[in-house]
Amino acid sequence: MKIAVGGFQHETNTFAPMKADWNAFEQADSWPGLQVGAPLLTACLGMNIPLGGFLEAGAQLGHSFEPLAWCSATPSGYVTRDAYERITALILERLAKAGGTVDAVYLDLHGAMVAEHLEDGEGALLRAVRGVVGQDFLIVASLDLHANITQAMVDASDFLTAYRTYPHVDMAETGRRAARVLHQMATENKRPAKAFYKPDFLIPLTGSCSLVEPAASIYAEIEKLDPQPGKNEGILGASFATGFSPADISECGPALLVYGAHTSPVQQTLDQLRERIVGSEPDFSAPLLTPEEAIEWALANQSVRGPVVVADTQDNPGAGGNGDTVGILKALISANAADVIIGVLYDPVAAAAAHEAGEGTQMSVELGAHTGGAAEETPVSADFKVLRVSDGEFDATGPYYDGIRLSLGPTALLEIGGVKIVVGSKKVQCADQAMFSHMGLDPRKQKIIVVKSSVHFRADFEPIASEVLVVSSPGPNPADHRDLTYKNLRKGIRLMPGAEETS
Repeated sequence: MKIAVGGFQHETNTFAPMKADWNAFEQADSWPGLQVGAPLLTACLGMNIPLGGFLEAGAQLGHSFEPLAWCSATPSGYVTRDAYERITALILERLAKAGGTVDAVYLDLHGAMVAEHLEDGEGALLRAVRGVVGQDFLIVASLDLHANITQAMVDASDFLTAYRTYPHVDMAETGRRAARVLHQMATENKRPAKAFYKPDFLIPLTGSCSLVEPAASIYAEIEKLDPQPGKNEGILGASFATGFSPADISECGPALLVYGAHTSPVQQTLDQLRERIVGSEPDFSAPLLTPEEAIEWALANQSVRGPVVVADTQDNPGAGGNGDTVGILKALISANAADVIIGVLYDPVAAAAAHEAGEGTQMSVELGAHTGGAAEETPVSADFKVLRVSDGEFDATGPYYDGIRLSLGPTALLEIGGVKIVVGSKKVQCADQAMFSHMGLDPRKQKIIVVKSSVHFRADFEPIASEVLVVSSPGPNPADHRDLTYKNLRKGIRLMPGAEETS
């Protein structure tokens, strides 16, 4: 079987100030830049990326591939109309040219993309793909755990499968799973029955971590439904996407999907999972601290077991934050904290100034708070020591960015008091110790580590931490969705688990 392969990855925070334009997809950051045609067949191999896993497993199953186009961009505000239309055109035009030479289509998607001109980026793309290939072709796609799965996405595809871990250490494995199921569907020459359900509440990012309950046991149940000899006969698989809540669209929120040979067992399986998820609603909330509370606790509870890791969840570049708010930095300076490292603060102007000043110098700069991520914030205007500068190019060492060469752009390590700040020129979520170690820092020897991340950091930092604290410092990704002003969300949805319904 020859499979057309491509992808278009973006997680859209419609409340975030910066949009994703063509350049955002064209450039490499934590993932490769735009790939068109043959280069995409090798660009993601060996990386924890769904496309790489799909190609690996598909080749092992004896299939060949027709490369379309693939790209991703760091989560942000809306995808511009120009970028969306240009990228979808690359995918659709190459698919149309392939014509009858392909037998199926696989797309590596996120599932929570919103463009300037449409709410459901993936639903529109999948419908367009179906329009090109017709009803007889199999279409499968892998999705992020935080996909806002829509009815249009389900209707236009034959099988969707989402990540099951957060931190997303199983992205490549999700691609491999998509390849195995596509192979099975093609071999049996039968389209699966589907069952789809969307709960009536939104889940915060920190509440969807698969390392803790209730998500941990729910995903364990989901995994048991994969096809196995003598078990789950008739069930092709299930997915539970917890949704991406800072997306002001009608179908925002979690979703449950089950696929199988016959409607009745598929629906029964979905009903059982639905009961489990709905019954766990109150448990999807997660505790938060103010910066001052977290710092006070961290300073009073130092441990030989390792540093206290503080997550700046509301400025997470992995959720549309810009990585440049300075609320926690200011609180650390006020507390005279020492042996503290922060990463990665996005400020290309400060990074460039540090490169110009040179290592070992003092420079005066207004650091951070330039993009409007926290409306009332002002930069940290002070003298900083330039400890080190780099080109920001280095290999990841942790399980989330596994196999990836990271690119922060021109990068500097600045120091003020006892606080060291890694300042980069690209927005990249701090989820790998190499973001510090490539600047000569040993994260294990710090008292406090502050990361611009919500959950992905746990894959690499939790093993060295004595404690993990999640902080609600001002930023464009509010952990409490009641702080957001939704205009398009469907009625009857609870903005937080257990909260009152929207009007």
